[in-house]
Amino acid sequence: MAEDAGPVKLSTPAMSDLDTQERVEASEDTTMAATRTLLKEAGLRPTRQRQALARLLFADGDRHVTAETLHEEAIRAGVPVSLATIYNTLHQFTEAGLLREVAVDGAKTYFDTNTSDHNHFYIERDGELMDIEGETIKVHGVPEPPEGMTISHIDVVVRLVEADPAHKSGRKR
Repeated sequence: MAEDAGPVKLSTPAMSDLDTQERVEASEDTTMAATRTLLKEAGLRPTRQRQALARLLFADGDRHVTAETLHEEAIRAGVPVSLATIYNTLHQFTEAGLLREVAVDGAKTYFDTNTSDHNHFYIERDGELMDIEGETIKVHGVPEPPEGMTISHIDVVVRLVEADPAHKSGRKR
C-alpha cells in the first residue's frame, strides 16, 4: 500500500511544528500565508476562493465535510462561492493530496482533512463520519491487484445504529 503523509497541516517554516490548537491560535496573517504556501506546495494556484476554502477546511484540525456542509460554512463566512465551485475545489484538493475522499453510500461523499491511512465509523441516523482511532481493524485476504496496478489504500466504514433499548437493559419486548 502507498505510504500516506498524514494529516494536512497549514504550515510555514514558523508553523511546521505546531499542533492543531497552536495553529488555530495563530494570527490571521500567518494563516493566510500558510494557506498560500499549502496550496502552492500542492501544485495549486492560490486563488482567493481556494485560500478561503482551505482556511475553512484546515484551520480547525481534522474534520469530515460534504460539499454541501462546506458550502453552508462558506456562505456563513461571507465567501461568495457556488456549490459547483465547492465540488470542483474539493476534487482538486483531493487530487493534490490535501484531502481524502470517503464514499458512504452511492450518493454521499465526505472529504477528510486527515489523509493518513485510517478507518471510519458512520452514524447512520445523524449522517456523521468519525475517525476510528488506532489500528484496531485488520484486513486479511486482500487479493493481489491486477498486473500494473497497486493498492493505494483500503477504506473500512463501520456503520453504526442506535442499540435497541431492550437490548441495553437485557430485557426483551
